[in-house]
Amino acid sequence: MEDSRVADKNTPYWWEEAPVKPLPRRPLAKKLDVAIIGAGYTGLSAGLVLAREGRSVAAFDAMNPGEGASTRNGGITSGSIRPDYATITRRFGEEKAIAIEAEGKIAREFLYDFIRTEGLDCDFQLVGQFKGVIGYDDYEKTARSAEVLTKRLGIEAYAVPYAEQRNFIGTDFYRGGMARMDIGGLHPAKFHAELLRVALASGLTVHAGTRVTAVKRDGSEFRVVTESGTVQARQVLVCTNGYTDGAVPFLRRRLVPVRSRIIVTEELAPEVMDRLMPKRMMMIEGRQLGFYYRPTPDGKRILLGGRDSSRFGDPAAPKLFLRRGLVNLFPELENVRLSHTWFGNVAMHRDMLPRIFEKDGVVYATGFCGSGVVWAPWIGTRAAHKLLGHGEQARTAFDFRPPAFIPLYRGNPWFMPAIIEGYRMQDRIALYRARR
Repeated sequence: MEDSRVADKNTPYWWEEAPVKPLPRRPLAKKLDVAIIGAGYTGLSAGLVLAREGRSVAAFDAMNPGEGASTRNGGITSGSIRPDYATITRRFGEEKAIAIEAEGKIAREFLYDFIRTEGLDCDFQLVGQFKGVIGYDDYEKTARSAEVLTKRLGIEAYAVPYAEQRNFIGTDFYRGGMARMDIGGLHPAKFHAELLRVALASGLTVHAGTRVTAVKRDGSEFRVVTESGTVQARQVLVCTNGYTDGAVPFLRRRLVPVRSRIIVTEELAPEVMDRLMPKRMMMIEGRQLGFYYRPTPDGKRILLGGRDSSRFGDPAAPKLFLRRGLVNLFPELENVRLSHTWFGNVAMHRDMLPRIFEKDGVVYATGFCGSGVVWAPWIGTRAAHKLLGHGEQARTAFDFRPPAFIPLYRGNPWFMPAIIEGYRMQDRIALYRARR
């Protein structure tokens, strides 16, 4: 029997204030300058740039715009990159590693400036982020990382020793951590709704509930086949990320959709929030499958997310796993009910770096690996400038070869439960070694 404290609703908490909606049906244009597949953060950001440059451009979404990851994520503006600096250097060279590290700062600043200059009402707050570590050895490494961020990129970051930890988070689970002040939180569904508003006002056409079934080369142009008809387009931009399907088989063999699940508590008393999240910061962990969590924008609830190894339906086990994780962090929440739980797809691939690339004339902007709040608008904008031929404005360290294909994979991630369980085993071993 499912725990009665698990959740009342299996829909995103974010949809309470900013529900995803269908758009009025629009006739398909016979010809377009650019056809965009996907109307999430990436597709809308690209479409906004292209429309303001006078291009005829339409975005096609199989669902309601934003119904995928754009309104299902945690709303943390981390822009994190999963491989560390040493790994990127080993795989791609030091020049690429330096450029990628620096671009994270630029992409976050771009997002914050975009929200401000466009007047987007999305509850953005630049509150900083705390990263907790589980062992004292990890603390030393994290402290050095804070020094590097400050010296190399000018980011305000500093180590938080265990003795001062409760000034940042009301738990003894960690052995210290790091605070950095260039990261904040927003309401992801409001952000998408506002991005959609300004994109439509700029001349972008968005076709909701219009799945693209094929993209076919037609001389120097493309025929984009949809469930509602066929459109001729000079250029095509694919922005499907974790919701990539058979319409773009080249990308489907390279991206793995992984479920990310989130839970939200019922409203907590102000004094409880003051104890558990005194600075109302965004929170992450250093574990392989670490949780990310935060206060909701109104400061009344705690939202916690993590990877979900299930593949079908909406089973209870992943919800209970996240709930146990929440209680391990904050034992006083043992009897607190959850109000919402849901999941969405993030797109993982073999080298775990966001990407712009071109294949057979089609441009792809994709592969955000769980950090799309920052990377999707940035990469979408760079991809638009690439289509426009704007060399300097299109410049990005993430424009290079496609991700490697995954052997024996055709879109069904049958191997993910085993991989996630392997990561969990690594975390259990690391936790044991840190506490023995």
